[in-house]
Amino acid sequence: MTTEQSGTPANLDRLNANLARVEELSARLVAALSRKKTVDPGLHGPGQDLFMKATSAYIAQMMNNPGKILEHQIGYWGKALKHYVEAQNTLAKGNLSPPEDHSPRDRRFSNPLWDTHPYFNYIKQQYLFSSEAIAQAVKDLEGLEPRDRKRVEYFSRQIMDMFSPTNFLGTNPEALSRAAETEGQSLVDGLENLVRDLEANDGDIMVTLADRDAFKVGENLATTEGAVVYQDRLFELIQYAPRTEKVHKTPLIIFPPWINKFYILDLKPQNSLIRWVLDQGYTLFVASWKNPDPSYRDVGLGDYIENGFLKAIEEVQAITGEEQVNAVGYCIAGTTLSLTLSLMKKRKDKRIKSATFFTTLTDFADQGEVGVFLSDDFIDGIEREVKEKGILDSFFMSRTFSFLRSNDLVYGPAIRSYMMGETPPAFDLLYWNGDGTNLPAKMSVEYLRDLCQANKFAKGDLRLLGETLSLADVDVPLCAIACETDHIASWRASFDGVRAMGSRSKTFILSESGHIAGIVNPPSKKKYGHWTNGDWSGDSDTWKIGAQFHEGSWWPTWNEWLSKRSGRKIDARQIGDSKHPQLADAPGTYVVGEPAA
Repeated sequence: MTTEQSGTPANLDRLNANLARVEELSARLVAALSRKKTVDPGLHGPGQDLFMKATSAYIAQMMNNPGKILEHQIGYWGKALKHYVEAQNTLAKGNLSPPEDHSPRDRRFSNPLWDTHPYFNYIKQQYLFSSEAIAQAVKDLEGLEPRDRKRVEYFSRQIMDMFSPTNFLGTNPEALSRAAETEGQSLVDGLENLVRDLEANDGDIMVTLADRDAFKVGENLATTEGAVVYQDRLFELIQYAPRTEKVHKTPLIIFPPWINKFYILDLKPQNSLIRWVLDQGYTLFVASWKNPDPSYRDVGLGDYIENGFLKAIEEVQAITGEEQVNAVGYCIAGTTLSLTLSLMKKRKDKRIKSATFFTTLTDFADQGEVGVFLSDDFIDGIEREVKEKGILDSFFMSRTFSFLRSNDLVYGPAIRSYMMGETPPAFDLLYWNGDGTNLPAKMSVEYLRDLCQANKFAKGDLRLLGETLSLADVDVPLCAIACETDHIASWRASFDGVRAMGSRSKTFILSESGHIAGIVNPPSKKKYGHWTNGDWSGDSDTWKIGAQFHEGSWWPTWNEWLSKRSGRKIDARQIGDSKHPQLADAPGTYVVGEPAA
C-alpha cells in the first residue's frame, strides 16, 4: 500500500472511525474494571506458606549442595550463550535465517515464522531454555513433601506458561501479521472482545470460548423430545419420549453433576448420549438441577441425597410402576450416587438395581491434577467466600478447571480473541463449558472438607443423614467408566474407588480422551477407543497392562452390560401420568434459569 493510498478519504474515515471506537471502548474498559469486586485472596492463588516452603528448600539446597545449583545455572547459561553466539554468527554472515533449531515441538509455536524468522526463533528458543531450566530446578528441589512438590511444580508451570512470548503482541508474529494485514482492525476488534468479557464478568477476565449467539438451549442444543414431569426446589425430573416401540422394563435415571448443566449429554442429535440411550430401547429420566442462588446456602449433600436422588427415584417408581430402577451418576453426581447407595444399604432399601458411574471419584487418596487446589489455603478461602455469599459462584469453578489446561482454555483463546480479534467459534461443547452453575455453601464445604480432604467415605467414617457411610457398603452390580487423560477425575483414582466397593459384580471401562470428550463419544464418530478387563486382582496399572483394547466408543459395551440388567421388553411408555402432568417441554426450565409455570 502506497503513502498516497493510505491518505485517501476512505482510509482516513476508517482511521477516524477506529480511533473513535477505541476511545469508546477505553471508557467502557475503565468502567468495567471499576466494577471488579474484592475477592478473598485465597481464591486467587496459593498461600504464602507454599512460597516460603519452596524458598526455604532452595536456600537449604544452595547452602548444602551449591554444586547442584551451579550445575543448573551453568547448564542454562551455556545453552543461552551458545544460542546467542550462533544467532550472531549467522547474521554476521548475512544469512537472515535462524541457526539450527533443536527445540521440542510445541503447539504454541506452530506458526512457521517461529522457525524461519531469526527474531522470533531467537525469542522462542530462549524462552524454552528458560522454561526448561526453571522446571528442572523445581524438579530437583529437595526437602519438599510430595504434595508440596506437586503444587510448586504446577504453579511454577503456570508462571512459565503465562510468560510465553505467544501471549504478548510484540513477540507474537501471527498477531502482528494480522494487525498489519487488517490495518489494525484486528486489534480494535480484540479490544472490543476484551471489554465484552470484562463487562460480562464484573471486571474479571474470563475468555469467551464459544460464540454465545450460535446456540440456544432447547432450539439447537438439548432438542431430544421429552417433558418435565416433576419439579421441586432442588431439581426438575425430565422424562424423555420413547424412540422405539418396545423398551426395557426397568427404567433408567441419569443424575448429571450440578457443577454443570445436564445438556452436555444432549448437545446435538449426532452426539447426544440421551438420544442414543433412547434408541437402544430404554425408558429414560434425567434430573436437571436448580442453579442455586444465595437462598440455598444451607443445602448440603444430605439434601441432594434425600430430596434429590431418593426423591427422583420415588417419582420414577410412581410413573412407571416399577419397584427398581437403574441409575447413572456423572462426576460429582456419581460420587453422590455412591453415598446414596451406602445410605440405602443401611436402610435396607433395594430400589436401585444397578449403578453406572461416569468419571467418578469415591476414594480421594489420589486427588489427581485438581489436587493442587485442594489444600487449606484454597479451601479456607472458599469457606470464607461461601460463608459471606451463600454460594460458590460458577466463575471460580470455571476458572479453576480452565487453569488445569491453561494453554488450551485460557491463553490460546485469549490470543485468538484479544490479539487476533477473532469471533469465538460456534462449538457446542465449549458453549456448554461456559454455561456454568453455582454451588450451595454448605454442600461446597462438605464436599471439599469431608470427601476431598479427609477422604471420610473411603475410610468408612462419613456421618450423613444419621448414618455412617462407607464405600464398602456399595454392593449393587456396577459399571464404571473412566477416561484416560481426565484431569479432573484421575482414572487410577476412580479405579481404586470402585475396587474398594463391596459389590461382587463390577465392570470397569477405560475410555480414551478426557473428562468430557471421553464420555461424549458417540459410536458414529469412530473416534476414541476403550479398554476392558475383568481382572481386579492387581492395581490400576496391572489392570491396564492386562486390558483388551477395543476400537470405537464404549457406549455399545455399556449397553450390552446394562441391557442384561434392565429386564424384558415391554410396550414403550408414554410421558408422565395423571399425577405427573407435563409441566414444560424438555429440556425444562431450570436449565435456562426459569421455573415452570
